[in-house]
Amino acid sequence: MDRQELEGWLATMRPRLHSFCGRMMGSALDGEDVVQEALARAAASYTTSAPIVNREGWLFRIARNAAIDMLRQRRSAAEMIDETVDDPRADSAARAEVTLGFTAFLPLPPPQRASVVLVDVLGYSLAETAAILETSVAAVKATLHRGRSRLAAPPAPAPVDTQEKLRLRAYADLFNARAFDALRDLLAADVRLDLPQKIRLEGKTDVSVYFVRYSTADILWRAEPVIADGRPALLLTDSVDAANRSVVFLGWSDGRISTIRDFLHARYIMDGIDIARI
Repeated sequence: MDRQELEGWLATMRPRLHSFCGRMMGSALDGEDVVQEALARAAASYTTSAPIVNREGWLFRIARNAAIDMLRQRRSAAEMIDETVDDPRADSAARAEVTLGFTAFLPLPPPQRASVVLVDVLGYSLAETAAILETSVAAVKATLHRGRSRLAAPPAPAPVDTQEKLRLRAYADLFNARAFDALRDLLAADVRLDLPQKIRLEGKTDVSVYFVRYSTADILWRAEPVIADGRPALLLTDSVDAANRSVVFLGWSDGRISTIRDFLHARYIMDGIDIARI
């Protein structure tokens, strides 16, 4: 597989990779950050001189390690240690529902998250999961049982700051009114735009073209303030097909938009995202 073939294959794997990383991180947004890191690591470490026997296993190991690295940055070493005592309910625990969102996996320690997601969400066998995680089938069985028994409903979203609600509502009202010049006026001078799988731009002049995509789009998108995986966001819904949705995360500084992360071109993140209206 040459470089061009590698890039094409990595692109096809991205939705499955995000399904794994999002649940490892308990967040669609953090999961996308891990996906980008994993893909960068995969591209950097790939060599044609040493053929990869199990490409998916190789890629998911890289993603698992990238997720663990990010989790270690956020948590103490003590929180990363899995329990060693079997849960008495483990043998009767039900298989995890594929529809469980990203935040539902937060109560699980990382080893349990990885086993449950790989087996119950992505459908890998115990042997394949053991190979990906570089452990034994017995170890996978143990973490899988404990993880299944501990899965809980997603935590209730934290209250949203009143000012944040007002900013999101104002943005949504302007967006729905197609007042894109007014939205451009809200951009900070050093605003950053990230369209996963598409483009990254910096600076008000360059980022201003972002709104052209919506002003000329064939689809009439409607914006609504929501909480997405516990974070304030905008849910974009196709005015004709309500099942066609995307999400946008905004960052603010001194009342101006400092960051935009729009997943219009990476709607695979909607696979497990938890949405709550505000």
